[in-house]
Amino acid sequence: MGGQEQRLSSPTWFSHLSSSARRVKSLSPISDAHETPVRSSLVRRLGLFDLILLGVGASIGAGIFVVTGTVARDAGPGVTVSFLIAGASCVLNALCYAELASRFPAVVGGAYLYSYSAFNEITAFLVFVQLMLDYHIGAASISRSLASYVVALLQLFPVFKDIIPSWLASGQELLGGMLSINILAPILLALLTLILCRGVGESSTVNSVMTATKVVIVIVVICAGAFDIDVENWSPFVPNGFKAVLTGATVVFFSYVGFDAVANSAEESKRPQRDLPIGILGSLLICIALYIGVCLVLTGMVPFSLLSEDAPLAEAFTSKGMKVVSVLISIGAVAGLTTTLLVGLYVQSRLYLGLGRDGLLPSIFSRVHPTLHTPVHSQIWCGIVAGILAGIFNVHSLSHILSVGTLTGYSVVAACVVALRLNDKGGSHVSSGWMSSWQEGIICLLVTACSGFAAGVCYRFSASVIFLFLSVGMAIIASAILHYRKAYGQSPGSGFCCPGVPVVPCVCIFFNIFLFAQLHYEAWIRFLVVSVIATAVYALYGQYHADPSSNATTLIYQRAPQTESP
Repeated sequence: MGGQEQRLSSPTWFSHLSSSARRVKSLSPISDAHETPVRSSLVRRLGLFDLILLGVGASIGAGIFVVTGTVARDAGPGVTVSFLIAGASCVLNALCYAELASRFPAVVGGAYLYSYSAFNEITAFLVFVQLMLDYHIGAASISRSLASYVVALLQLFPVFKDIIPSWLASGQELLGGMLSINILAPILLALLTLILCRGVGESSTVNSVMTATKVVIVIVVICAGAFDIDVENWSPFVPNGFKAVLTGATVVFFSYVGFDAVANSAEESKRPQRDLPIGILGSLLICIALYIGVCLVLTGMVPFSLLSEDAPLAEAFTSKGMKVVSVLISIGAVAGLTTTLLVGLYVQSRLYLGLGRDGLLPSIFSRVHPTLHTPVHSQIWCGIVAGILAGIFNVHSLSHILSVGTLTGYSVVAACVVALRLNDKGGSHVSSGWMSSWQEGIICLLVTACSGFAAGVCYRFSASVIFLFLSVGMAIIASAILHYRKAYGQSPGSGFCCPGVPVVPCVCIFFNIFLFAQLHYEAWIRFLVVSVIATAVYALYGQYHADPSSNATTLIYQRAPQTESP
Protein backbone atom coordinates (compact mmCIF):
# COMPACT_ATOMS: atom_id res chain seq x y z
CA MET A 1 0.00 0.00 0.00
CA GLY A 2 2.80 2.37 0.89
CA GLY A 3 4.57 1.64 -2.42
CA GLN A 4 1.38 2.40 -4.33
CA GLU A 5 0.98 5.74 -2.55
CA GLN A 6 4.60 6.57 -3.35
CA ARG A 7 4.04 5.83 -7.05
CA LEU A 8 0.91 7.96 -7.09
CA SER A 9 2.64 10.87 -5.36
CA SER A 10 5.74 10.74 -7.58
CA PRO A 11 5.78 13.22 -10.47
CA THR A 12 4.64 11.91 -13.83
CA TRP A 13 6.88 12.00 -16.90
CA PHE A 14 4.83 14.80 -18.42
CA SER A 15 4.85 16.91 -15.25
CA HIS A 16 8.62 16.46 -14.99
CA LEU A 17 8.99 17.52 -18.64
CA SER A 18 6.80 20.55 -18.07
CA SER A 19 8.72 21.71 -15.00
CA SER A 20 12.10 21.08 -16.65
CA ALA A 21 11.14 22.95 -19.80
CA ARG A 22 10.27 26.04 -17.72
CA ARG A 23 13.66 26.20 -15.99
CA VAL A 24 15.54 29.47 -16.40
CA LYS A 25 19.27 30.04 -16.32
CA SER A 26 20.15 32.67 -13.73
CA LEU A 27 23.04 34.91 -14.75
CA SER A 28 23.93 38.09 -12.90
CA PRO A 29 24.83 40.99 -15.20
CA ILE A 30 28.45 42.09 -14.87
CA SER A 31 28.91 45.79 -14.33
CA ASP A 32 32.69 45.89 -14.38
CA ALA A 33 34.33 45.56 -17.77
CA HIS A 34 37.53 44.21 -16.22
CA GLU A 35 35.96 41.32 -14.37
CA THR A 36 36.98 37.94 -15.72
CA PRO A 37 35.74 34.43 -14.97
CA VAL A 38 37.95 32.25 -12.85
CA ARG A 39 36.48 28.94 -14.00
CA SER A 40 36.61 29.55 -17.73
CA SER A 41 39.19 27.56 -19.66
CA LEU A 42 39.02 29.83 -22.70
CA VAL A 43 41.58 32.61 -23.01
CA ARG A 44 40.76 36.27 -23.57
CA ARG A 45 42.83 37.15 -26.64
CA LEU A 46 40.46 39.11 -28.87
CA GLY A 47 40.73 42.89 -28.88
CA LEU A 48 38.32 45.40 -30.42
CA PHE A 49 40.01 45.30 -33.84
CA ASP A 50 39.86 41.48 -33.84
CA LEU A 51 36.14 41.56 -33.03
CA ILE A 52 35.36 44.02 -35.83
CA LEU A 53 37.30 41.90 -38.31
CA LEU A 54 35.47 38.83 -36.98
CA GLY A 55 32.11 40.42 -37.77
CA VAL A 56 33.21 41.69 -41.19
CA GLY A 57 34.79 38.33 -42.00
CA ALA A 58 31.54 36.53 -41.20
CA SER A 59 29.44 38.82 -43.40
CA ILE A 60 31.42 39.81 -46.47
CA GLY A 61 31.48 36.72 -48.65
CA ALA A 62 29.08 35.33 -51.22
CA GLY A 63 26.76 38.30 -50.61
CA ILE A 64 29.11 40.82 -52.18
CA PHE A 65 30.49 38.61 -54.96
CA VAL A 66 27.33 36.76 -56.05
CA VAL A 67 24.07 37.98 -54.49
CA THR A 68 24.50 41.56 -55.74
CA GLY A 69 24.13 40.46 -59.37
CA THR A 70 21.25 38.08 -58.66
CA VAL A 71 19.13 40.73 -56.94
CA ALA A 72 20.12 43.48 -59.39
CA ARG A 73 18.59 41.46 -62.25
CA ASP A 74 15.16 42.10 -60.67
CA ALA A 75 15.58 45.31 -58.65
CA GLY A 76 17.89 47.09 -61.10
CA PRO A 77 20.01 49.88 -59.62
CA GLY A 78 17.46 49.84 -56.79
CA VAL A 79 19.45 46.92 -55.39
CA THR A 80 21.32 49.66 -53.55
CA VAL A 81 18.10 50.54 -51.73
CA SER A 82 17.54 46.83 -51.04
CA PHE A 83 20.89 46.60 -49.28
CA LEU A 84 20.16 49.84 -47.42
CA ILE A 85 16.78 48.61 -46.16
CA ALA A 86 18.20 45.25 -45.12
CA GLY A 87 21.15 46.97 -43.47
CA ALA A 88 18.87 49.28 -41.50
CA SER A 89 16.87 46.28 -40.29
CA CYS A 90 20.06 44.50 -39.25
CA VAL A 91 21.23 47.61 -37.38
CA LEU A 92 18.07 47.38 -35.25
CA ASN A 93 18.72 43.69 -34.62
CA ALA A 94 22.35 44.51 -33.81
CA LEU A 95 21.23 47.05 -31.19
CA CYS A 96 19.38 44.25 -29.39
CA TYR A 97 22.38 41.94 -29.68
CA ALA A 98 24.67 44.71 -28.40
CA GLU A 99 22.65 45.24 -25.22
CA LEU A 100 22.56 41.54 -24.38
CA ALA A 101 26.24 41.06 -25.23
CA SER A 102 27.05 43.92 -22.88
CA ARG A 103 24.68 42.60 -20.23
CA PHE A 104 26.19 39.08 -20.23
CA PRO A 105 29.72 39.69 -21.49
CA ALA A 106 31.52 36.75 -19.93
CA VAL A 107 29.96 33.53 -21.22
CA VAL A 108 29.47 31.92 -24.62
CA GLY A 109 26.10 31.05 -26.07
CA GLY A 110 24.70 34.06 -27.93
CA ALA A 111 21.01 33.72 -28.79
CA TYR A 112 20.85 30.38 -26.94
CA LEU A 113 22.15 31.88 -23.71
CA TYR A 114 19.95 34.98 -23.94
CA SER A 115 16.76 32.96 -24.47
CA TYR A 116 17.75 30.58 -21.64
CA SER A 117 18.05 33.52 -19.28
CA ALA A 118 14.99 35.45 -20.50
CA PHE A 119 12.50 32.66 -21.20
CA ASN A 120 13.10 29.00 -20.43
CA GLU A 121 15.12 25.90 -21.18
CA ILE A 122 13.03 24.43 -23.98
CA THR A 123 12.96 27.74 -25.88
CA ALA A 124 16.74 27.98 -25.63
CA PHE A 125 17.20 24.43 -26.92
CA LEU A 126 14.83 25.00 -29.86
CA VAL A 127 16.68 28.20 -30.80
CA PHE A 128 19.97 26.32 -30.71
CA VAL A 129 18.75 23.48 -32.94
CA GLN A 130 17.25 25.82 -35.55
CA LEU A 131 20.38 27.96 -35.62
CA MET A 132 22.69 24.97 -35.75
CA LEU A 133 20.96 23.45 -38.77
CA ASP A 134 21.44 26.76 -40.58
CA TYR A 135 25.10 26.81 -39.61
CA HIS A 136 25.80 23.22 -40.67
CA ILE A 137 24.11 23.47 -44.08
CA GLY A 138 25.54 26.94 -44.62
CA ALA A 139 29.08 25.76 -43.86
CA ALA A 140 28.73 22.87 -46.30
CA SER A 141 27.35 25.12 -49.03
CA ILE A 142 30.06 27.75 -48.55
CA SER A 143 32.80 25.12 -48.59
CA ARG A 144 31.51 23.89 -51.96
CA SER A 145 31.54 27.43 -53.36
CA LEU A 146 35.02 27.95 -51.95
CA ALA A 147 36.23 24.76 -53.63
CA SER A 148 34.91 26.00 -56.98
CA TYR A 149 36.68 29.36 -56.61
CA VAL A 150 39.94 27.67 -55.58
CA VAL A 151 39.80 25.47 -58.67
CA ALA A 152 39.03 28.51 -60.84
CA LEU A 153 42.13 30.25 -59.47
CA LEU A 154 44.27 27.17 -60.04
CA GLN A 155 43.11 26.96 -63.64
CA LEU A 156 44.61 30.39 -64.28
CA PHE A 157 47.93 28.54 -64.33
CA PRO A 158 48.51 26.54 -67.55
CA VAL A 159 49.73 23.47 -65.64
CA PHE A 160 46.25 23.04 -64.06
CA LYS A 161 44.22 24.00 -67.13
CA ASP A 162 41.45 21.47 -67.89
CA ILE A 163 43.01 18.65 -65.84
CA ILE A 164 41.13 19.02 -62.55
CA PRO A 165 38.35 16.38 -62.36
CA SER A 166 34.76 17.32 -61.54
CA TRP A 167 34.76 15.30 -58.29
CA LEU A 168 37.45 17.64 -57.00
CA ALA A 169 35.75 20.88 -58.03
CA SER A 170 32.04 21.32 -58.66
CA GLY A 171 31.14 17.74 -57.76
CA GLN A 172 30.31 14.56 -59.64
CA GLU A 173 26.66 13.59 -59.51
CA LEU A 174 25.59 10.03 -58.73
CA LEU A 175 22.26 8.20 -58.48
CA GLY A 176 20.48 10.69 -60.69
CA GLY A 177 21.70 13.71 -58.76
CA MET A 178 20.75 12.44 -55.31
CA LEU A 179 24.43 12.43 -54.38
CA SER A 180 27.18 14.76 -55.52
CA ILE A 181 30.72 13.70 -54.62
CA ASN A 182 33.21 16.46 -53.86
CA ILE A 183 36.63 15.86 -52.30
CA LEU A 184 38.12 19.35 -52.10
CA ALA A 185 35.36 20.86 -49.93
CA PRO A 186 35.88 18.43 -47.00
CA ILE A 187 39.67 18.93 -47.31
CA LEU A 188 39.24 22.70 -46.98
CA LEU A 189 36.91 22.20 -44.01
CA ALA A 190 39.48 19.93 -42.36
CA LEU A 191 42.22 22.55 -42.79
CA LEU A 192 40.07 25.32 -41.28
CA THR A 193 38.99 23.03 -38.43
CA LEU A 194 42.65 22.34 -37.70
CA ILE A 195 43.39 26.07 -37.59
CA LEU A 196 40.48 26.64 -35.20
CA CYS A 197 41.61 23.77 -32.96
CA ARG A 198 45.08 25.29 -32.73
CA GLY A 199 43.73 28.28 -30.83
CA VAL A 200 41.69 31.45 -31.09
CA GLY A 201 44.87 33.47 -31.55
CA GLU A 202 45.91 31.51 -34.64
CA SER A 203 42.41 31.49 -36.15
CA SER A 204 42.00 35.19 -35.40
CA THR A 205 45.26 35.91 -37.22
CA VAL A 206 44.12 33.96 -40.28
CA ASN A 207 40.73 35.69 -40.20
CA SER A 208 42.33 39.13 -39.80
CA VAL A 209 44.71 38.62 -42.73
CA MET A 210 42.03 37.20 -45.03
CA THR A 211 39.43 39.79 -44.03
CA ALA A 212 41.86 42.66 -44.50
CA THR A 213 42.76 41.23 -47.93
CA LYS A 214 39.18 41.05 -49.15
CA VAL A 215 38.27 44.47 -47.74
CA VAL A 216 41.24 46.04 -49.55
CA ILE A 217 40.22 44.23 -52.76
CA VAL A 218 36.62 45.43 -52.43
CA ILE A 219 37.82 49.01 -51.92
CA VAL A 220 40.09 48.68 -54.98
CA VAL A 221 37.13 47.36 -56.97
CA ILE A 222 34.96 50.30 -55.91
CA CYS A 223 37.66 52.85 -56.74
CA ALA A 224 38.55 51.24 -60.09
CA GLY A 225 34.94 50.89 -61.14
CA ALA A 226 34.01 54.42 -60.10
CA PHE A 227 35.96 55.79 -63.10
CA ASP A 228 33.97 53.64 -65.54
CA ILE A 229 30.43 54.43 -64.41
CA ASP A 230 27.81 55.48 -66.94
CA VAL A 231 25.09 57.31 -65.02
CA GLU A 232 22.57 56.47 -67.74
CA ASN A 233 22.66 52.90 -66.46
CA TRP A 234 21.04 54.18 -63.27
CA SER A 235 17.93 55.34 -65.13
CA PRO A 236 15.37 54.15 -64.31
CA PHE A 237 16.67 53.54 -60.81
CA VAL A 238 13.74 51.28 -59.83
CA PRO A 239 12.67 49.72 -63.15
CA ASN A 240 10.35 47.05 -61.71
CA GLY A 241 8.76 49.02 -58.91
CA PHE A 242 9.37 49.21 -55.18
CA LYS A 243 7.99 45.71 -54.58
CA ALA A 244 11.00 44.27 -56.42
CA VAL A 245 13.27 46.39 -54.21
CA LEU A 246 11.57 45.16 -51.03
CA THR A 247 11.70 41.56 -52.24
CA GLY A 248 15.40 42.11 -52.92
CA ALA A 249 15.81 43.33 -49.34
CA THR A 250 14.45 40.00 -48.06
CA VAL A 251 17.14 38.21 -50.08
CA VAL A 252 20.12 40.41 -49.25
CA PHE A 253 19.16 40.54 -45.57
CA PHE A 254 21.13 37.33 -45.10
CA SER A 255 24.28 38.96 -46.49
CA TYR A 256 24.60 40.83 -43.17
CA VAL A 257 24.06 37.97 -40.75
CA GLY A 258 27.54 37.76 -39.29
CA PHE A 259 27.50 40.18 -36.40
CA ASP A 260 26.13 37.51 -34.07
CA ALA A 261 29.56 35.87 -34.34
CA VAL A 262 30.92 38.77 -32.28
CA ALA A 263 28.41 38.09 -29.50
CA ASN A 264 29.43 34.41 -29.46
CA SER A 265 33.08 35.38 -28.84
CA ALA A 266 32.21 36.97 -25.47
CA GLU A 267 34.29 34.60 -23.37
CA GLU A 268 37.41 35.20 -25.47
CA SER A 269 37.17 38.98 -25.66
CA LYS A 270 39.67 41.02 -23.64
CA ARG A 271 37.18 43.73 -22.66
CA PRO A 272 33.80 42.26 -23.52
CA GLN A 273 31.49 44.83 -22.00
CA ARG A 274 33.11 47.69 -23.88
CA ASP A 275 34.25 45.94 -27.06
CA LEU A 276 31.34 43.63 -27.91
CA PRO A 277 28.74 46.36 -28.65
CA ILE A 278 31.31 48.36 -30.64
CA GLY A 279 32.40 45.24 -32.52
CA ILE A 280 28.81 44.27 -33.37
CA LEU A 281 27.71 47.69 -34.61
CA GLY A 282 31.07 48.67 -36.12
CA SER A 283 31.39 45.54 -38.26
CA LEU A 284 27.81 45.92 -39.49
CA LEU A 285 28.26 49.57 -40.51
CA ILE A 286 31.43 48.69 -42.43
CA CYS A 287 29.55 45.94 -44.29
CA ILE A 288 26.70 48.32 -45.19
CA ALA A 289 29.14 50.86 -46.64
CA LEU A 290 30.97 48.21 -48.70
CA TYR A 291 27.76 46.67 -50.04
CA ILE A 292 26.30 50.02 -51.12
CA GLY A 293 29.57 51.03 -52.80
CA VAL A 294 29.76 47.77 -54.76
CA CYS A 295 26.09 48.00 -55.82
CA LEU A 296 26.49 51.54 -57.15
CA VAL A 297 29.63 50.63 -59.10
CA LEU A 298 28.23 47.37 -60.46
CA THR A 299 24.94 48.81 -61.72
CA GLY A 300 26.72 51.90 -63.03
CA MET A 301 29.26 49.96 -65.08
CA VAL A 302 26.90 47.47 -66.75
CA PRO A 303 23.15 47.67 -67.49
CA PHE A 304 21.40 45.60 -64.83
CA SER A 305 19.76 43.33 -67.43
CA LEU A 306 23.20 42.19 -68.64
CA LEU A 307 24.65 41.30 -65.24
CA SER A 308 25.80 37.74 -64.63
CA GLU A 309 24.16 35.87 -61.79
CA ASP A 310 27.15 33.63 -61.02
CA ALA A 311 30.07 36.07 -60.97
CA PRO A 312 28.66 39.56 -61.64
CA LEU A 313 31.64 41.56 -60.40
CA ALA A 314 34.30 39.56 -62.23
CA GLU A 315 32.40 39.53 -65.52
CA ALA A 316 31.55 43.22 -65.28
CA PHE A 317 35.22 44.17 -65.08
CA THR A 318 36.17 41.62 -67.74
CA SER A 319 33.66 43.21 -70.12
CA LYS A 320 35.42 46.54 -69.56
CA GLY A 321 38.82 45.05 -70.37
CA MET A 322 40.08 45.12 -66.75
CA LYS A 323 41.11 41.47 -66.42
CA VAL A 324 43.60 42.23 -63.65
CA VAL A 325 40.77 43.51 -61.48
CA SER A 326 38.79 40.37 -62.35
CA VAL A 327 41.62 38.22 -60.99
CA LEU A 328 41.68 40.35 -57.84
CA ILE A 329 37.94 39.79 -57.48
CA SER A 330 38.45 36.02 -57.68
CA ILE A 331 41.13 36.26 -54.98
CA GLY A 332 38.78 38.40 -52.90
CA ALA A 333 36.02 35.82 -53.33
CA VAL A 334 38.32 33.07 -52.04
CA ALA A 335 39.33 35.24 -49.07
CA GLY A 336 35.72 36.21 -48.42
CA LEU A 337 34.35 32.68 -48.46
CA THR A 338 37.28 31.44 -46.36
CA THR A 339 36.66 33.93 -43.56
CA THR A 340 32.90 33.37 -43.68
CA LEU A 341 33.47 29.63 -43.34
CA LEU A 342 36.12 30.08 -40.65
CA VAL A 343 33.92 32.29 -38.48
CA GLY A 344 30.90 30.06 -39.06
CA LEU A 345 32.76 27.00 -37.77
CA TYR A 346 34.05 29.04 -34.83
CA VAL A 347 30.54 30.12 -33.82
CA GLN A 348 29.19 26.57 -34.09
CA SER A 349 31.78 25.15 -31.72
CA ARG A 350 31.10 27.86 -29.11
CA LEU A 351 27.39 27.14 -29.20
CA TYR A 352 28.03 23.42 -28.72
CA LEU A 353 30.37 24.35 -25.86
CA GLY A 354 27.59 26.29 -24.14
CA LEU A 355 25.08 23.43 -24.39
CA GLY A 356 27.65 20.88 -23.27
CA ARG A 357 28.30 22.95 -20.15
CA ASP A 358 24.58 23.17 -19.40
CA GLY A 359 24.06 19.43 -19.83
CA LEU A 360 21.66 19.72 -22.77
CA LEU A 361 24.27 17.85 -24.81
CA PRO A 362 26.81 15.22 -23.69
CA SER A 363 29.64 16.58 -21.55
CA ILE A 364 32.25 15.85 -24.22
CA PHE A 365 31.14 19.04 -25.98
CA SER A 366 32.01 21.07 -22.87
CA ARG A 367 35.65 20.00 -22.70
CA VAL A 368 38.29 22.62 -23.43
CA HIS A 369 41.82 21.53 -24.29
CA PRO A 370 44.14 22.39 -21.36
CA THR A 371 46.96 23.81 -23.51
CA LEU A 372 45.26 24.91 -26.73
CA HIS A 373 42.36 26.50 -24.77
CA THR A 374 39.85 25.58 -27.48
CA PRO A 375 36.79 23.26 -27.44
CA VAL A 376 38.54 20.70 -29.62
CA HIS A 377 35.82 18.04 -29.48
CA SER A 378 33.07 20.51 -30.40
CA GLN A 379 35.22 21.97 -33.17
CA ILE A 380 36.02 18.57 -34.69
CA TRP A 381 32.37 17.56 -34.53
CA CYS A 382 31.33 20.70 -36.45
CA GLY A 383 33.99 20.01 -39.07
CA ILE A 384 32.90 16.39 -39.48
CA VAL A 385 29.20 17.23 -39.92
CA ALA A 386 29.90 20.00 -42.45
CA GLY A 387 32.47 17.80 -44.22
CA ILE A 388 30.00 14.93 -44.66
CA LEU A 389 27.29 17.25 -45.99
CA ALA A 390 29.73 18.98 -48.36
CA GLY A 391 31.34 15.75 -49.50
CA ILE A 392 28.34 13.70 -50.57
CA PHE A 393 25.35 16.06 -50.99
CA ASN A 394 24.54 18.82 -53.42
CA VAL A 395 23.82 21.18 -50.55
CA HIS A 396 22.93 24.06 -52.88
CA SER A 397 19.58 22.34 -53.37
CA LEU A 398 18.96 22.84 -49.62
CA SER A 399 19.58 26.57 -49.73
CA HIS A 400 15.88 27.43 -49.83
CA ILE A 401 15.35 25.94 -46.36
CA LEU A 402 18.15 28.05 -44.88
CA SER A 403 17.70 31.25 -42.84
CA VAL A 404 14.81 29.83 -40.80
CA GLY A 405 17.04 29.55 -37.76
CA THR A 406 18.61 32.96 -38.32
CA LEU A 407 15.30 34.80 -38.50
CA THR A 408 13.94 32.83 -35.55
CA GLY A 409 17.06 33.47 -33.48
CA TYR A 410 17.10 37.20 -34.22
CA SER A 411 13.42 37.50 -33.28
CA VAL A 412 13.97 35.69 -29.99
CA VAL A 413 16.98 37.91 -29.19
CA ALA A 414 14.85 41.01 -29.73
CA ALA A 415 12.15 39.55 -27.49
CA CYS A 416 14.79 38.77 -24.85
CA VAL A 417 15.60 42.48 -24.51
CA VAL A 418 12.01 43.28 -23.58
CA ALA A 419 11.56 40.18 -21.39
CA LEU A 420 14.72 40.87 -19.38
CA ARG A 421 13.77 44.52 -18.97
CA LEU A 422 10.41 43.34 -17.62
CA ASN A 423 12.24 41.15 -15.11
CA ASP A 424 14.48 44.07 -14.14
CA LYS A 425 11.37 46.04 -13.25
CA GLY A 426 9.92 43.12 -11.32
CA GLY A 427 7.34 42.57 -14.03
CA SER A 428 6.79 38.96 -13.14
CA HIS A 429 5.54 40.03 -9.73
CA VAL A 430 3.51 43.11 -10.71
CA SER A 431 -0.08 42.14 -11.34
CA SER A 432 -2.33 44.14 -13.69
CA GLY A 433 -5.61 42.36 -13.10
CA TRP A 434 -5.67 38.71 -14.08
CA MET A 435 -2.10 38.54 -15.40
CA SER A 436 1.31 39.88 -14.48
CA SER A 437 3.05 42.65 -16.39
CA TRP A 438 5.61 40.10 -17.64
CA GLN A 439 2.87 37.88 -19.06
CA GLU A 440 1.17 40.89 -20.60
CA GLY A 441 4.45 41.89 -22.24
CA ILE A 442 5.05 38.40 -23.66
CA ILE A 443 1.53 38.35 -25.12
CA CYS A 444 2.22 41.69 -26.80
CA LEU A 445 5.44 40.28 -28.29
CA LEU A 446 3.55 37.22 -29.59
CA VAL A 447 0.90 39.48 -31.14
CA THR A 448 3.67 41.46 -32.84
CA ALA A 449 5.22 38.28 -34.25
CA CYS A 450 1.87 36.95 -35.50
CA SER A 451 1.11 40.33 -37.06
CA GLY A 452 4.45 40.26 -38.85
CA PHE A 453 3.72 36.81 -40.27
CA ALA A 454 0.22 37.86 -41.33
CA ALA A 455 1.57 40.98 -43.03
CA GLY A 456 4.22 38.90 -44.77
CA VAL A 457 1.63 36.43 -46.07
CA CYS A 458 -0.60 39.28 -47.28
CA TYR A 459 2.33 40.88 -49.08
CA ARG A 460 3.51 37.58 -50.56
CA PHE A 461 0.14 36.64 -52.04
CA SER A 462 -0.86 40.22 -52.97
CA ALA A 463 -3.88 40.19 -50.66
CA SER A 464 -6.05 43.23 -50.13
CA VAL A 465 -4.16 46.17 -48.69
CA ILE A 466 -6.79 46.33 -45.96
CA PHE A 467 -5.52 43.08 -44.43
CA LEU A 468 -1.96 44.37 -44.64
CA PHE A 469 -2.91 47.55 -42.80
CA LEU A 470 -4.82 45.54 -40.18
CA SER A 471 -1.74 43.41 -39.51
CA VAL A 472 0.51 46.43 -39.20
CA GLY A 473 -2.07 48.12 -36.99
CA MET A 474 -2.17 45.16 -34.60
CA ALA A 475 1.61 45.29 -34.26
CA ILE A 476 1.50 49.03 -33.59
CA ILE A 477 -1.18 48.55 -30.92
CA ALA A 478 0.84 45.79 -29.21
CA SER A 479 3.97 47.98 -29.22
CA ALA A 480 1.97 50.93 -27.90
CA ILE A 481 0.64 48.85 -25.03
CA LEU A 482 4.15 47.80 -24.10
CA HIS A 483 5.34 51.39 -24.26
CA TYR A 484 2.35 52.80 -22.38
CA ARG A 485 2.53 50.28 -19.54
CA LYS A 486 6.12 51.35 -18.79
CA ALA A 487 6.66 47.93 -17.21
CA TYR A 488 10.26 47.66 -18.36
CA GLY A 489 13.33 49.04 -16.66
CA GLN A 490 16.70 50.21 -17.89
CA SER A 491 19.34 47.61 -18.59
CA PRO A 492 21.43 47.24 -15.43
CA GLY A 493 25.10 48.08 -15.24
CA SER A 494 27.14 50.59 -17.17
CA GLY A 495 27.06 48.69 -20.47
CA PHE A 496 25.33 49.44 -23.74
CA CYS A 497 21.55 49.99 -23.64
CA CYS A 498 19.40 49.47 -26.71
CA PRO A 499 17.57 52.74 -27.43
CA GLY A 500 13.84 52.91 -27.99
CA VAL A 501 12.84 49.85 -25.99
CA PRO A 502 10.24 48.34 -26.53
CA VAL A 503 9.62 49.89 -29.96
CA VAL A 504 12.95 48.90 -31.53
CA PRO A 505 12.71 45.21 -30.46
CA CYS A 506 9.10 45.09 -31.67
CA VAL A 507 10.11 46.48 -35.08
CA CYS A 508 12.85 43.83 -35.25
CA ILE A 509 10.41 41.03 -34.45
CA PHE A 510 7.82 42.29 -36.93
CA PHE A 511 10.26 42.61 -39.83
CA ASN A 512 12.08 39.35 -39.10
CA ILE A 513 8.85 37.36 -39.09
CA PHE A 514 7.69 39.31 -42.16
CA LEU A 515 10.80 37.97 -43.92
CA PHE A 516 10.10 34.51 -42.49
CA ALA A 517 6.77 34.58 -44.36
CA GLN A 518 8.64 35.19 -47.63
CA LEU A 519 10.59 31.93 -47.35
CA HIS A 520 9.78 28.83 -49.39
CA TYR A 521 7.04 26.51 -48.15
CA GLU A 522 9.65 23.87 -47.46
CA ALA A 523 11.31 26.27 -45.03
CA TRP A 524 8.09 26.44 -43.02
CA ILE A 525 7.85 22.64 -43.05
CA ARG A 526 11.49 22.42 -41.97
CA PHE A 527 10.76 24.75 -39.03
CA LEU A 528 7.89 22.56 -37.81
CA VAL A 529 9.65 19.22 -38.36
CA VAL A 530 12.92 20.31 -36.74
CA SER A 531 11.02 21.79 -33.78
CA VAL A 532 9.19 18.48 -33.22
CA ILE A 533 12.43 16.48 -33.44
CA ALA A 534 14.24 18.90 -31.12
CA THR A 535 11.41 18.68 -28.59
CA ALA A 536 11.64 14.88 -28.69
CA VAL A 537 15.41 14.99 -28.13
CA TYR A 538 14.92 17.33 -25.20
CA ALA A 539 12.19 15.13 -23.73
CA LEU A 540 14.32 11.97 -23.99
CA TYR A 541 17.70 13.41 -22.99
CA GLY A 542 17.88 17.12 -22.20
CA GLN A 543 15.34 17.32 -19.40
CA TYR A 544 17.21 14.67 -17.38
CA HIS A 545 20.75 16.01 -17.82
CA ALA A 546 20.38 19.79 -17.98
CA ASP A 547 21.47 21.78 -14.95
CA PRO A 548 21.22 25.57 -15.41
CA SER A 549 22.86 26.13 -12.00
CA SER A 550 25.85 23.90 -12.76
CA ASN A 551 29.25 25.13 -11.61
CA ALA A 552 30.47 24.61 -15.16
CA THR A 553 28.21 27.35 -16.38
CA THR A 554 27.59 29.61 -13.40
CA LEU A 555 30.95 31.27 -13.38
CA ILE A 556 32.52 32.90 -10.34
CA TYR A 557 33.88 36.36 -11.02
CA GLN A 558 36.66 38.28 -9.43
CA ARG A 559 38.48 41.46 -10.36
CA ALA A 560 41.46 40.71 -12.54
CA PRO A 561 44.48 42.99 -12.70
CA GLN A 562 44.15 45.47 -15.54
CA THR A 563 46.98 44.64 -17.89
CA GLU A 564 45.43 45.59 -21.23
CA SER A 565 45.85 49.07 -22.54
CA PRO A 566 42.58 50.86 -23.34
